[in-house]
Amino acid sequence: MEKFLAQKKNGTDVKTEIIAGITTFMTMAYILAVNPNILADAGMDRGAVFTATAIVIPWNSTDGVIGKLSFALARVWDLMHILHIL
Repeated sequence: MEKFLAQKKNGTDVKTEIIAGITTFMTMAYILAVNPNILADAGMDRGAVFTATAIVIPWNSTDGVIGKLSFALARVWDLMHILHIL
């Protein structure tokens, strides 16, 4: 894990990376729970939004692994709010 994440170079350790992973997981779980409800209020099908969100979340999480970063991107989270306002 040290070799892959370059922990010494980045000034981190295994404990910090595990906490970051749990935090990222909880954030993505929150998005999966909230996103369909917000977009359903905007007139979209709740089941379809849930499915789309569930498909996109793992893809977003791979960005951190490929980039060797301890975070994931929630690409459509801001777009969701724009759709809700419209």
